[in-house]
Amino acid sequence: MRTLPTATALAVLFSSAALAVTGATPAVADTSTPLPVQSAGDIVVDGTHQRVFVSDPVGGKVVATDYAGHVVGTVASLPGAKGLELSPDSGTLYAAVPGDDSLVAIDTATVTEAKRYPTGEGTDPQYPAWAGGKLWFGYGPAAQGNIGSLDVSGSDPVVTLKQAGGWYTAPMLASTPGAPNTLAAGVEGVSPATVAVYDVSSGTATKTATGPNTDDYVASNLRDLALTPDGSHLVVASGAPYYQQVYRTSDLTPDGKYPTDAYPNAVDIAPDGTVAAGIDGMYEPDVWVYEPGTTSAEHVYDFTDTADGTGAGTLVPGGLAFAPDESHLFAVVATSSGGYALRDLDDTVPAPTTLSVNAPATATRAKELTVTGKLTSDTAFGPGTTLTATRTDLESPAGKALAPVTVAADGTYSFKDTPPAGGAVTYTVSYAGDTKHTAASASDTVEVSLATTTLTLNKNGSTYTYGADVSFTAHLGTTYKNRAVEIWADPYGSDKPNKLVKSGTVNSSGNLSVTLDLTRDTKLTAKFAGDARYKPVTATSRVYTKVSVSTTPSRHYKTNYAWSHTYYYYFRKSVDPLFTTRMTYYPGRKYRVEIQGHYDGAWHTTGKEYFALESGGVGAVELTGTPSTGVRFRIRSAYIDTSSGDNVNTTTYGSWKYFVFTS
Repeated sequence: MRTLPTATALAVLFSSAALAVTGATPAVADTSTPLPVQSAGDIVVDGTHQRVFVSDPVGGKVVATDYAGHVVGTVASLPGAKGLELSPDSGTLYAAVPGDDSLVAIDTATVTEAKRYPTGEGTDPQYPAWAGGKLWFGYGPAAQGNIGSLDVSGSDPVVTLKQAGGWYTAPMLASTPGAPNTLAAGVEGVSPATVAVYDVSSGTATKTATGPNTDDYVASNLRDLALTPDGSHLVVASGAPYYQQVYRTSDLTPDGKYPTDAYPNAVDIAPDGTVAAGIDGMYEPDVWVYEPGTTSAEHVYDFTDTADGTGAGTLVPGGLAFAPDESHLFAVVATSSGGYALRDLDDTVPAPTTLSVNAPATATRAKELTVTGKLTSDTAFGPGTTLTATRTDLESPAGKALAPVTVAADGTYSFKDTPPAGGAVTYTVSYAGDTKHTAASASDTVEVSLATTTLTLNKNGSTYTYGADVSFTAHLGTTYKNRAVEIWADPYGSDKPNKLVKSGTVNSSGNLSVTLDLTRDTKLTAKFAGDARYKPVTATSRVYTKVSVSTTPSRHYKTNYAWSHTYYYYFRKSVDPLFTTRMTYYPGRKYRVEIQGHYDGAWHTTGKEYFALESGGVGAVELTGTPSTGVRFRIRSAYIDTSSGDNVNTTTYGSWKYFVFTS
């Protein structure tokens, strides 16, 4: 048995749904034994001799222990030794030794070096796997990854290189006895991950699939992989996504997942299909175990501190391996104290427990309601089993403990409560667990009724001159405890954001006021956030602001009062009058000029036209042509909401300027 790559696999049907371990308290590792290594590269379990082999790339050696973790032998002078593979008869352990450009055969009975097989200078062999009667291995430095083979069936060993190139660096390999001619490969640590499947029945590697082929999240930072016993699926552990991915080997399309947590880094699968999936997690559980045909983890392990001082630590990449008879699941751990340890994970864990909570969807505040649920497990609970219950609401955001709840013989329970606060009220029920049952917790939320208060904001619909200082008052009606109100002002125009202009507690009359200098149409909003008995509420007020606009004539030769004291400008008909408009500027704004003449006893419009307003808020219009003398005219400029190119102000008309042409 081996991991990195793993040579055993699962025989279950996979679904794409996420799996949850409801109420499962992580089990602890049963034993932890320090390992005399400086690093950890791979782990292999020899069931025939009941030994565990761990490679140490930094120390350049392979260490062998018994199932209890006691060291029984060490093979040194293996610089960079990383990947390990056990021969089909368990008589030989092969170690890839990149520092010596060789594959080294180790006698598993005596834990001594038996033979070295040179692979060629600069090949840097990394990951061996047995398939098709040969030992295959990934090799090559950066940008020169390839796959080679070692054939030891004849009198002379034969090393064949360049069997499957195109890899960025030496690919890790996976094989399985149940599909002896199938070989899977993938490069460790590359993002996005790339994997391939080969048929080696002919003695050479023929690629049959590349991938992953998926529209879903593609794996990144590959750490471990394994083939199923029949070779139909490939299981991948990569830094992301946060579950062990499953692909069909026929086309490398997704076919399920094993949920774990952040940074998956190991997978090993027992002969019956039991899957061990691990992660690199300091504060989360470390290993999840799935039985064949199940949809949730049977065991969850968390590496806790141990009495021997090895510390809790984290799982190393590819650091999981089952014993062939599945009596042990071993894990290599980088301990928090700085070393490495071999963990034997105990599968005698408490039975999984599930807990349900059912509360009404809605309820009336200050009225009694009933919460029900059920505690279940394959192992019976003793009489008098109790649960803890808490209520979390606006009055008790940290949760308020309720009376203990007793579970009936059939696992059901119920309790009554009167919620003092409205809004979302959550009831959480928990079971602490015991030596036979895991802990469990569940919750349900009730929407409890809230009263409605009044909130008003004055001045709605009013119009003001440009630059006017206007006081606005919000009035809040009856509430429970919260008397705070916010007033927001949102001037028209995308360049002016909605802004909080006043917040505070209303006075004894329920009022909160703010004074604003208005230069644009403005939407004001008063907000009350609600409290434990009253709903949130808002009130709005829209007010309108005029622009500043004036028209100034020039080139006239005199002014006078005439016709009911109206102020007139006199122009020679040989002169072209100039009328200058000054108006509040806004990008893209236009002003409208309107001219009227007085005849038949009334004023009649003789022309209207829009002109672009310059960036300084100025525009000038010159009247040309041969005018009629002695006829009264008047002219004015105006901002017309929307028609003037924007809608940030309300329609504003300037004053009329009266003029007459003379000879």
